[in-house]
Amino acid sequence: MRIIMPNNHTDQKLLIRGLKRLVLALPLLVVTTYLLNFAFLNKATIPIYIALIPGIAFMIVTIYLLFNGIKIIMRSLFGDN
Repeated sequence: MRIIMPNNHTDQKLLIRGLKRLVLALPLLVVTTYLLNFAFLNKATIPIYIALIPGIAFMIVTIYLLFNGIKIIMRSLFGDN
């Protein structure tokens, strides 16, 4: 008995685009962790405000890139259904 499978292939362009987003999010994840840690350790000095605002902004961008990269990779593997 032979099983006939559909001829669905991975969309290479979408896969590469999703992987690029994940690779871009990795250094941002490290920088975000460092900035937020630095901001919360220096509560009595001025650098908390200098480091906290970019840290929160980078955190939002990092979360967006991570979820968007995973979504693009899933779309490349399983299609637009």
